[in-house]
Amino acid sequence: MTAALGPRTDARRHHDPSVRGFASDNYAGAHPEVLAALALANEGHQVAYGEDQYTDHLQRIVHSHFGPSAEAFPVFNGTGANVTALQALTDRWGAVVCAESAHINVDEGGAPERMGGLKLLTVPTPDGKLTPELIDRQAWGWEDEHRAMPQVVSITQNTELGTVYTVDEIRAIVEHAHAKGMKVHLDGARIANAAASLDVPMRAFTNAVGVDVLSYGGTKNGMVFGEAVIVLNPDAVSHMKHLRKLSMQLASKMRFVSVQLEALLAKDLWLRNARHSNAMAQRLAAGVRALDGVEILYPVQANAVFARLPHEVSRRLQERFRFYFWDEAAGDVRWMCAFDTTEDDVDAFLQALKEELAR
Repeated sequence: MTAALGPRTDARRHHDPSVRGFASDNYAGAHPEVLAALALANEGHQVAYGEDQYTDHLQRIVHSHFGPSAEAFPVFNGTGANVTALQALTDRWGAVVCAESAHINVDEGGAPERMGGLKLLTVPTPDGKLTPELIDRQAWGWEDEHRAMPQVVSITQNTELGTVYTVDEIRAIVEHAHAKGMKVHLDGARIANAAASLDVPMRAFTNAVGVDVLSYGGTKNGMVFGEAVIVLNPDAVSHMKHLRKLSMQLASKMRFVSVQLEALLAKDLWLRNARHSNAMAQRLAAGVRALDGVEILYPVQANAVFARLPHEVSRRLQERFRFYFWDEAAGDVRWMCAFDTTEDDVDAFLQALKEELAR
């Protein structure tokens, strides 16, 4: 009989855990409660491909957040969630109306179009948010065989520019889209941050206002990996489980995705993490506003701060803290806070920024 495997490992730490940055909430590790949940799920055998007890239990948790008709389909990553969700909502000749700055348009390597086989119809926005009037710039020509048919409106909550749709703004978009026979997809890579900012349940701006399908983000909020496509309106999609497999997003050991989602959603870990990262962004923004030579570009409503400062200052600061240019030519940068960002991290960054501005 083979002996039980113990906790021994030959792996070594290859990074300095004291190094902090403001480049992305993806840089953060996993929340300890998520790691503990993974360990709990690791004992013994469970049926593969989603027939495990953890994925089954996840459905009941999702119902508590998004209503009894909601169904979660765990996937590996955010791009996979978006591509699979949009495929489920469109015909082969279908198109998706989205903001020009949307993640599906600028940060997914063309996957929605190349892998999903659909057309993105983009609209420039001043703050990352669509409106019914902006949607109408692309929502036309349904009977024109020379044009991809607009079938879906995709919005991001919160947006790529860190702004947050209000409940009424999303309701107006959904009502407008549905009146035109279109469906609505919500990219919720940072949905927890939006709910924390608005101080409302996630259902308030998803199923309660008629959103059809949600891409639920967990990685940026404390998971190791994994997201979920949550079908809120079963009548809006067909063959989701087949599309998930076709899109290479069906995990054989799905329990390890599902148990992480359970750790976030079963109680309030999702909200605690989001509130903290939002609060750190507010602390950062307040400190930045006290400095001359830096302009905050958009309202700080979630866990992102977008700023404009002299290019040479940013370059020197990047040698001390990792972060990204948003528009290098204009000198625009993005600073992200995560669930594990501390007040000391923010204060150290602000001190470094102050020093580089003074040089």
